[in-house]
Amino acid sequence: MSTDYQRARAELGRKLRELRVDSPGGRLTGTELAERLRWPQSKVSKLENGRQTPTDDDLRAWAEAVGQPAVFPELRARLKGFESHIRSWRRQLAAGHAPVQETWNSLVGESRTLHVWDSHVVNGMLQTADYARSLFECLAEFRSSPRDTEDAVRARMKRQEWLYRPGKQLNVLMWESALRAQVCPPEVLAAQLDRLLGVVGMDTINLGIVPWDAALRLLPGNSFWILDDRLVTVEDWHAELWLDDAETIALYRRVWDTFAESAVFGAEAQQVIARVRRSIRD
Repeated sequence: MSTDYQRARAELGRKLRELRVDSPGGRLTGTELAERLRWPQSKVSKLENGRQTPTDDDLRAWAEAVGQPAVFPELRARLKGFESHIRSWRRQLAAGHAPVQETWNSLVGESRTLHVWDSHVVNGMLQTADYARSLFECLAEFRSSPRDTEDAVRARMKRQEWLYRPGKQLNVLMWESALRAQVCPPEVLAAQLDRLLGVVGMDTINLGIVPWDAALRLLPGNSFWILDDRLVTVEDWHAELWLDDAETIALYRRVWDTFAESAVFGAEAQQVIARVRRSIRD
């Protein structure tokens, strides 16, 4: 968890404590507030000390319990302000993968240029439906999230319409490991690699492959997206990070440019993809 995130959560906790102490009906102790809310006293303590992230419902209940319901919009705005930068998968996937994909459709739709690094799987903008289906099934099982696989696949496939709009540019780099990851049946992976062979040379796609035997100036690290020059998203196991400060965006662009120096493009990229394709046994 980032220092900025911790600081923002601690500040929200201090605000909650102030509201409890300055309750119009008289100062409330943490124990008294917990009794009103029918919460464990430990939850009140964790929220006030920035050791637990509240939900919207928590904030609404707190504001009403301390006799200041009008302050809820301010509390909610504070929460959204720092939560937007660290978006936990537990919360995002509470209703399944499809809503997350729809959010991404909006993000991508607003963008003209994407720079993407994928180190472990084929990029979503270039996936086949069967490949995407395998990934969603795998992740839903791992995270015990609602299984809305077909809706999620349709949403991801809809996003790919972006590739056929004038003025759009996808600059995507993939490590060779992403081509070889056995995250789906062999026949599905073979069809996915055929798809990649077919998109090389498209006007809106600049596809680079970093071969296994290429010299690397940086460790592969996590996959990330740069949307225009306004937002970077990084995927980790616990959450998706949304980073929008100029310095961080510039850093990730330097990372992308560094990986690009190790990548091959055009016919050379096709040769790497074809080599992996031949290694798959039907």
